Amino acid sequence: MIILGIDPGLANTGWGVVEASGNRFRCVGYGCITSPASMDTARRLKDIHDGILALVALHAPAECAIESLFFNVNVKSAFATGQARGVALLATADAGLPIGEYGPGEVKLAVTGTGSADKKQVQYMVRAILGLAAEPKPDHAADALALAICHANSRVSRARGLAAAVATASGSPAGVRR
Repeated sequence: MIILGIDPGLANTGWGVVEASGNRFRCVGYGCITSPASMDTARRLKDIHDGILALVALHAPAECAIESLFFNVNVKSAFATGQARGVALLATADAGLPIGEYGPGEVKLAVTGTGSADKKQVQYMVRAILGLAAEPKPDHAADALALAICHANSRVSRARGLAAAVATASGSPAGVRR
């Protein structure tokens, strides 16, 4: 399964595409959609929208993972991030992609094993999990790859939980067919 991860931001929207097969991951690509502060906000948001649609057309992901909005001390920054996030959600909805939303702590926990990991730990683990020669740069792209990995792990966990629930309801152990 191909998963598009998005770390939204008005100046830098990180993206990462990961192919997941069970508990194995392969990096398909990553980068940033950037826009200068000198550009008007509407144009910046359109560039994010169009960039995400281009990524969807290029990589044909089956699902998308996006960072959920968290409140920041800097209200202006949080508002700009919210605008970029909204445009990213619109673009992925336009493309018909199912979307998983994850908070920073969830992503850190899924990738590093602790919800309080710092950026360097996340970058290191993304590199290790994906077998990359170097840590992905910029950190927005590394965060987007981490989101895709988190989503893939979350899908596996949900599938296991569903199988266990069905098995319990049918009275047979998980994975045993009658």
